Amino acid sequence: MSDFILSCCSTADLTKQHFEDRNIKYICFHYFLDGIHYIDDLGQTIPFNEFYKKMQQGSETRTSQVNIDEYYDYFESLLKTGKDVLHITLSSGLSGSYNSARIAAADLREKFPQQKLYIVDSLGASSGYGLFVDKLADLRDAGKDIDYIYNWANNNKLKMHHWFFSTDLSFYVKGGRISKTAGLFGTVLKICPVLNMDANGKLIPRKKVRGKNNAITEIIEEMKLNAENGLEYNNKCYICHSACLDDAEKVSSLIVSNFPKLENKPQIFDIGTTIGCHSGPGTVAVFFWGKEREL
Repeated sequence: MSDFILSCCSTADLTKQHFEDRNIKYICFHYFLDGIHYIDDLGQTIPFNEFYKKMQQGSETRTSQVNIDEYYDYFESLLKTGKDVLHITLSSGLSGSYNSARIAAADLREKFPQQKLYIVDSLGASSGYGLFVDKLADLRDAGKDIDYIYNWANNNKLKMHHWFFSTDLSFYVKGGRISKTAGLFGTVLKICPVLNMDANGKLIPRKKVRGKNNAITEIIEEMKLNAENGLEYNNKCYICHSACLDDAEKVSSLIVSNFPKLENKPQIFDIGTTIGCHSGPGTVAVFFWGKEREL
């Protein structure tokens, strides 16, 4: 096994146990719930169902990224072990955390000139970002060195697909992503927007689908169109959701039936508090490897 530290942020939306099992370090974002500051600690302080219930009841939420000083202290603690570090950030299309990490890393390279500290912009989010980091852990465990994995990550990150749908438009209105009028009509007509991540790592609305079942069908169709080897896809697939496990399990069942050569049954995770502050409850996302993403 290659001897370096693989690291990411809590916004990769995997479980604490998963990070520990894969030997992946992480640094936590922050969020505010009704003005009270919390660490995005993978649901340890406030369970996800409780968090989303509070959102549904009208609680105010906002997020705060990891700042330069936090990254500096975090990276320094890792470098003091004597190991090199490869850190993967949340998409620069959604957050300034990539830039903050780069600035902190540049300062630390002067203090630790004999060690490597690489920063990669995942251009991904939530458990898609998590699936990307999980692949890097596979490469590390297969004996690939830090330079190989750093280059592989930059050359392949756009092959990680993210497809989302949401059944509750109120949080898109609240966040300014759609107008109040569009939100009202969308709710009345039961419109579920289908979105994905583009090549700049930004979340882009692609289609407006009427009804949740049609939205589920749509993201399965997108997986058929975009997955590597099409219906012969045999790599990993992750799903995440915000307080709608039944919908996530329905998506998982359809993926299993449509992709018989899948490596394993899709793993299902919760959308964490940082991403959840923006998506709200009622969101399901599917992540898989496929053709390179476009704008």
